[in-house]
Amino acid sequence: MSDWTGLEELVAIAENGTFAAAARKLRRSTSHVSRAIAQLEHRTGATLLHRTTRQVSLTAAGRELSERGRRIIDERDAALAVASGDTGLRGSLRITCPVALGEYFIAPLALRHAMANPSLDVTLDFSNRVVDIVAEGFDVAIRTGPQGDLRLAAHRLGGRNLVTCAAPEYLARRGRPQEIEDLDAHDCLVGSAEVWHFRRNRAETTYQPQGRWRCNNGPAVTAAAVAGLGICQVPDFYAAQALAQGRLEPVLNPFRATEEAVWAMHPRRRLVPRKVTDFIALLAAELPVAMARGLTPADHPAACPSA
Repeated sequence: MSDWTGLEELVAIAENGTFAAAARKLRRSTSHVSRAIAQLEHRTGATLLHRTTRQVSLTAAGRELSERGRRIIDERDAALAVASGDTGLRGSLRITCPVALGEYFIAPLALRHAMANPSLDVTLDFSNRVVDIVAEGFDVAIRTGPQGDLRLAAHRLGGRNLVTCAAPEYLARRGRPQEIEDLDAHDCLVGSAEVWHFRRNRAETTYQPQGRWRCNNGPAVTAAAVAGLGICQVPDFYAAQALAQGRLEPVLNPFRATEEAVWAMHPRRRLVPRKVTDFIALLAAELPVAMARGLTPADHPAACPSA
């Protein structure tokens, strides 16, 4: 029995969630995966998995070993590829990102990366929580705002602005706010953020909007603003097209909040896998352009009511 027995199986379970899914990934039987894990636990003297009739989860020891094991497997595969003259990317690339950025911008770029590299398995996870990518075995995280995790290397991809805006018809009917407090007299369209962000006298400040329209979906909030229902504050890529076409107009621009940075994060390593560096290079080249262009009507047709 090799000292490596069970390591690949543990990594496959960590990435795929169950013994059966890991077996399909490895093209082995479920019983083989189970035996390999049992041998690995016996050899390490540690419980690596919590097993129930419904699910399997990693213990702290299992998470640590699976993360280290995945790095070892990645470097093994890369070394074998170099030796064989195969310069293509292979292995698995796991990405986590916020829902909005993921759906509209990261997913198309990840798809392009996967299509260009047929030997690379790509997993894309949308979540607005701050995922511990080291503990949970992700290769890349897309994040916004200040970052302070010293375990992670950060690459700035660009910036995201918040824009406060309304339809010209609404502003003609209700007037244009001149101060943040003027929003008290307006219908605010509330999205997933409970507070709106502004900057006044060189200091960041917040405002808690009130209104009769609430929705945790950016395109739907933008559509309500285009329809004349009220004032919204959304990431600028949602409203870019409508602003350019005059269907929305910015308000309170003197109080616009500071640009929020968008980052690609990855675990610090002496040798960063090429599958990670190549994907981040693609993001750095394409993401700022896509976000500046904003969402097109085809991206969210509900934002373009016919009447």
